[in-house]
Amino acid sequence: MDPLTSPLLKRPASHGADLTATDAEVAALLRLARARRARNIAIGSGRTPGALETARLIGSAWESAGGTTLAVVTWPETGASWLRPASRFADAGPDLWVMTGSATGWAQMTRRLLWSTPWSPERTLATAAIGDPRTLALVGLVNLNGLAGATAHGTAWRVEDDALRCERSPQEPSTSRTG
Repeated sequence: MDPLTSPLLKRPASHGADLTATDAEVAALLRLARARRARNIAIGSGRTPGALETARLIGSAWESAGGTTLAVVTWPETGASWLRPASRFADAGPDLWVMTGSATGWAQMTRRLLWSTPWSPERTLATAAIGDPRTLALVGLVNLNGLAGATAHGTAWRVEDDALRCERSPQEPSTSRTG
């Protein structure tokens, strides 16, 4: 992992929207969680309306499928350190963490998680908003190996060998981006 000198970004992301997860995205996240044999999750979310609704949708779908949500932790887009929400999120001790949110808040929360907690990207799933290569670059792909998620269309993606890889769907070739 490249050393992070601070969880704070030098400037906020200039991209990203307040996206709410699609039904296909939520279904794909549940499939990924089940494939990892998760029984319980902790959900981390930004505080924007789209992020909060996505966290609610994921939690509801997970519990309807028989899973347990141990914690739902939110974080601000801007703040002094993110230490308190990062500690609560990491300390939940789930089989799997699930994250959603806007680029700036997610990146700063994730940088704090990497810097100060035992959180692991290998045990984390994320939404399409986070799977944007520009968002992942705010933390650095080298720091996120093992992080996986789903696109809005339900296609799985994964950070592997410092590259973003999307699974091949019947309509489109697989893609790989390095960062």
